Amino acid sequence: QVQLVESGGGLVQPGGSLRLPCAASGFPFRMYTMRWYRQAPGKEREWVASISGGGDSSNYGASVKGRFAISRDNAKNTMYLQMNSLKSEDTAVYYCYVPYGSSGAWGQGTQVTVSS
Repeated sequence: QVQLVESGGGLVQPGGSLRLPCAASGFPFRMYTMRWYRQAPGKEREWVASISGGGDSSNYGASVKGRFAISRDNAKNTMYLQMNSLKSEDTAVYYCYVPYGSSGAWGQGTQVTVSS
């Protein structure tokens, strides 16, 4: 059974940083590209970043490029999202996703709130 568990969310001031881990199990982690998405209140879910199975290739959405960094530790079956220079518009629930199986799998999400 595929399981993705995000953590590390919370309240942070503008300009601050957070690191979100996503712990994975139930599939061959190192073989799959992993993604982060986010969903703000009243908005559609937005793709944030992707990382290849080996961790040697990554891509970012325009709104986070240069501020966020995606990484993974295949020995720990864990993906990370390092978020720096946070803005109020980064406030959202952050989800990790793997395109495994017929429809992929999502985590339960972790809330990030950027506010003074």
